[in-house]
Amino acid sequence: MFERIKKAFQRDPRDRGESMPSQVSSHGPVSEWAASRGMSFSGGTLGNTVSMQGKVGGRTWRMELGRPTRDYIAGEELRARAELGVFDEVGAMIINRPLKETLERRAYSMITDTLQTTADPRLPEEMRWLAMYDEIGWEGPSNAFWTRYAVLSDTREHALAWVDDHLVKQLMSWPEPAPLPTVPFMIVLVRGKCYLRMQYLPAETSTLDHATDVFVNACESALGAFKK
Repeated sequence: MFERIKKAFQRDPRDRGESMPSQVSSHGPVSEWAASRGMSFSGGTLGNTVSMQGKVGGRTWRMELGRPTRDYIAGEELRARAELGVFDEVGAMIINRPLKETLERRAYSMITDTLQTTADPRLPEEMRWLAMYDEIGWEGPSNAFWTRYAVLSDTREHALAWVDDHLVKQLMSWPEPAPLPTVPFMIVLVRGKCYLRMQYLPAETSTLDHATDVFVNACESALGAFKK
């Protein structure tokens, strides 16, 4: 890929913190859902932030729902993060193909723009990850899975160890009304942390519930495979 997208935009290994402003119309159903799962729930400034916390493997993870922090997400964004403390060198990513293709086209356009000589530091880090990691495939998951998602990793062994059969099944079993394959979605394991980012569509607690199960299972799989 075009000199690995110019060395992954002069890759920056630091984990940049992000402010995550959010805006949702109603917190009632979400707060009730969080309580049903034993998660803490809080609203932010002027009630415009929804934040929830849970536990996985004895470690706290945080989920937020609200205004998107990425321009490729419309409406509301669901994002989660867990500091797992697994091996820092492990890097892997699950991303839906339409989003992968969109980000790669954007990166290619940016790099080939003759008027732009330096990488924009505001570029989302996932564009660097796409350039840094190779796409990995293997027998087992159905063709439908590979049509909908791409798995990228620093090594084949890490991808196989992390993306187990249960996680594959969950990713293909969204409850109705289910997100379309084009809805932006990714889970990333990098620098000892696990992240989820997706467009909250359909905006139903069933989507929230399944996304949480997917994220928790991804964390548990990482802890089982890469715990220090």
